Amino acid sequence: MLTKRIIPCLDIKNGRTVKGINFVDLRDAGDPVELAQRYADEGADELVFLDISATEEDRKTLADLVRRVAEKVNIPFTVGGGISSVKDVSTLLYNGADKVSVNSSAVKNPNLINELVAKFGSQCIVVAIDAKKIDGVWKVHLIGGKVPTEIELFQWAKEVEERGAGEILFTSMDHDGTKNGFANEALARLSDELNIPIIASGGAGVASHFADTFIEGKADAALAASVFHFKEIEIRELKNYLKAKNIAMRL
Repeated sequence: MLTKRIIPCLDIKNGRTVKGINFVDLRDAGDPVELAQRYADEGADELVFLDISATEEDRKTLADLVRRVAEKVNIPFTVGGGISSVKDVSTLLYNGADKVSVNSSAVKNPNLINELVAKFGSQCIVVAIDAKKIDGVWKVHLIGGKVPTEIELFQWAKEVEERGAGEILFTSMDHDGTKNGFANEALARLSDELNIPIIASGGAGVASHFADTFIEGKADAALAASVFHFKEIEIRELKNYLKAKNIAMRL
């Protein structure tokens, strides 16, 4: 049985870690380098770093900050934000990233996924999808959730897989920051329809939400931010709790 993964997420704006609710009302959550080291020490399986304003501000991800984080961690490290070319990915991998996450740029230019997979391999390419329900249909949103599209979540996820992406990071904008649990119905459908790992994001509030997303949502990994940043949930305790529920964990 494959072990499930616990992944803290560093949302970065102006060089600081921030966290909001439903993608707005951001508040400061600390220094990303210090947080990254803490999570590696606490037993996180991976770390995700998202430069959330890079695309909106039409600039590249903060490579220097990526390098400083990479120097402090010994776990797989995924970086996203403002990535739109092979050169961007090369720069981030050179500065210590293990994987990259593309979102808006992949929707605008789906061939980018094929190009990145051909150059770096599927295992290196994560496609992040931000979506919310509009009139009962999950619609993909761009630019940090600010721009709605008519693209339907499951249709886009299938195309992402067909183009060779190694993983999908699905964030429910409706659940983000609410601490009411993950979007398990949508996650389970993604897991049933696809053959690549699905990372659940958006909605973690208590330990049982992680168990629910692994069991009901069939997620391969669960990503969270504020509950870890503000020490509402401690990673090692969470993993022991999940293991006690017969969920395969790396301890």
